[in-house]
Amino acid sequence: MNPTKTRKKSRLQLLHQYYSYTGFYSFIKDALKKAVPAILIVVGILLLINYFVIDVNTALTYVIDNYSDFTIILTFLASESILGIIPPELFIAWSAKTASPLISLTLLATMSYLGGILSFFMGKAITKIPAVHNYLEIKMKKHIKNTRKWGGLIIAVGALLPIPFAMTSIAAGMIKYKFTNYLLFGVLRYLRFYAYALVIFNLV
Repeated sequence: MNPTKTRKKSRLQLLHQYYSYTGFYSFIKDALKKAVPAILIVVGILLLINYFVIDVNTALTYVIDNYSDFTIILTFLASESILGIIPPELFIAWSAKTASPLISLTLLATMSYLGGILSFFMGKAITKIPAVHNYLEIKMKKHIKNTRKWGGLIIAVGALLPIPFAMTSIAAGMIKYKFTNYLLFGVLRYLRFYAYALVIFNLV
């Protein structure tokens, strides 16, 4: 038997045991349970607004006619840097009605990625302000604990699922997670935007 293959198999088994014992698989299961209803709720709200309040296409056309792309993109960057206060799905719907939907969508994904990076450095800066650091250590206890346990995997989950990516990024910065690894896992943010666009572009 090839000893190299044996070592690789043993490592995978150890990782599997670690993630099982630390509750990573349960966390993913719970996150998916929350993600699906969250997506359906957003889609449902868009449909309700479209049928009973105002035609979504009319609303999006109004936004496009009255606000520059730069203003909308900048607003999204600010939102993604401050705990994702505005649902990204609304901006994805906007991108579908622009002159170049794919370019606009890619710009949004890039702003979300950059927003995460800004949040990461905010997390690092927070560690230098004891009062704020101690406050967030309590408020974000669960996020920080999970990031310490699972590192890049929790960043990947935050990038892909409807979990505030800024919160995950701040936690990564607070524990001084390796920045190059953060950048690597954060790229999955693009995948989320393109996947969501496949659904939302068909609705608007």
